[in-house]
Amino acid sequence: MTYILGRFYRPRNRKKCDGDSCFLKKVLYNYVEKGGNVVVLVAPSLLSADFACLGKELKAVTKAGADMIHIDVMDGHFVPNLTFGPCVVKGIRPCTDLPFDVHLMMTNPGEFIDAFAKAGADSITVHLEAGESVPDLISKIKKAGCGVGLSIRPGTNISALIPYLPDIDSVLVMAVEPGFGGQRFQKQAIARIAVLKELIGRKPVRISVDGGINDVTAPACVVAGADVLVAGSYVFGAKSYMKAIQTLKEGMR
Repeated sequence: MTYILGRFYRPRNRKKCDGDSCFLKKVLYNYVEKGGNVVVLVAPSLLSADFACLGKELKAVTKAGADMIHIDVMDGHFVPNLTFGPCVVKGIRPCTDLPFDVHLMMTNPGEFIDAFAKAGADSITVHLEAGESVPDLISKIKKAGCGVGLSIRPGTNISALIPYLPDIDSVLVMAVEPGFGGQRFQKQAIARIAVLKELIGRKPVRISVDGGINDVTAPACVVAGADVLVAGSYVFGAKSYMKAIQTLKEGMR
């Protein structure tokens, strides 16, 4: 496991333990002390599925052992891409009993929260950088009866989440710039997850990580504190969805 962390985090001065390095050492020691028993959930990202047969894809990953479904909603403004609307979510909702986590990468997410909740979202994640009042967004998601998630881009300081941690259910750490699937994992996400884990402490807030997740990057994310692995290309690009999902889940054993 030290090797896995080392591939993604190498302090310039190994004799000096800076903040991020100490966090990584701490979570590694915690992992070892707990006997290495870590439970991780896998959320296949629908962005990488075959759009011509979304229903079939959903049934396949459900059977393969997925724990939830991650749905990226992009508006062409907050990110330079367009994807799913509420009607698509409503249409695929009968295809699986797994929870839908709808990730709104939008400049005006507040206008669509109710629509996605009615379409079948179980949790709704909005971006801290969306430009709307975060407390208002949190309140609106709760009123819609969904779990509340906040997401941050790679360049946003983790400390910006502190005021909202008592009122949310999850944080989605982006390990790539949001907008397109198949991007390369940004190694600084490991330290960011570790810092976030420390800030959360005993609060019942789940940490998800999205972007470049595969059999190599996933274990390092889990050691740092991630609870949910959002994986698109690694799952939907595999010959066996079941094998891919099990590899992610068993990477810590």
